[in-house]
Amino acid sequence: MTTSTGTYTPKPGAAPLGRMIAAQAALETKMLLRNGEQLLLTVIIPTLLLVLFSTVDIVDTGDGEAVDFLAPGVLALAVLSTAFTGQAIATGFERRYGVLKRLAASPLPRWGLMTAKTVSVLVTEVLQIVLLTVIAFALGWSPQGSPFAVLLLLILGTAAFSGLGLLMAGTLKAEATLAAANLVFLLLLVGGGVIVPLDRFPDAAQSVLGLLPISALSDGLRDVLQHGAAMPWGDLGILAAWGVVGIAAAGKFFRWE
Repeated sequence: MTTSTGTYTPKPGAAPLGRMIAAQAALETKMLLRNGEQLLLTVIIPTLLLVLFSTVDIVDTGDGEAVDFLAPGVLALAVLSTAFTGQAIATGFERRYGVLKRLAASPLPRWGLMTAKTVSVLVTEVLQIVLLTVIAFALGWSPQGSPFAVLLLLILGTAAFSGLGLLMAGTLKAEATLAAANLVFLLLLVGGGVIVPLDRFPDAAQSVLGLLPISALSDGLRDVLQHGAAMPWGDLGILAAWGVVGIAAAGKFFRWE
């Protein structure tokens, strides 16, 4: 009885690009969801704000149920917390500790790494939106309007905040990014129409605050989900402009080291 030994030829090389991006996106998502600070920003704070201000009469939200005003703003806050604050802090520290430099030397191209980060942000946002929507329905939320308009607002809002977050992470030191990202989160929470209606601010401030991406996203979502508007073109235009500027600036000024 004779046996034959097969000949095996090594085939070194990188995995297919799609598989590399998917693997990196899964890793980014796991890291994001395991981080206690990120969970505080992405899940706990939006949930507490939605429940607290919907059940306790603290802020005058106008006619109708408070949850109908608050739910769209909290959805906008969820996008801000993940696409901007969370991504800026995580990417800033990855840059500081040399993680981005090492990943840039891997077979995964730089644009593939940014694509994986974007996919991770979108997956996290889907989980956030599902959770917040279930809670809002339990509180008596009655949404209206076009789901397509809502989806378009969320996509453009994600693009705008993601570009700004990467710009901050790629130009500032990690500690400065941590402080600045959290400060911006708090300022936009207070002055972006998320909880407090913009018409409660002075007229001069309203014209400026209305141009912020968080104001455009929260107002656009509110116009659709609370008032049944078909397509808030003005808010979409503001988000698109912020998205183009943020992504272009991040692409030009982002430093990998």
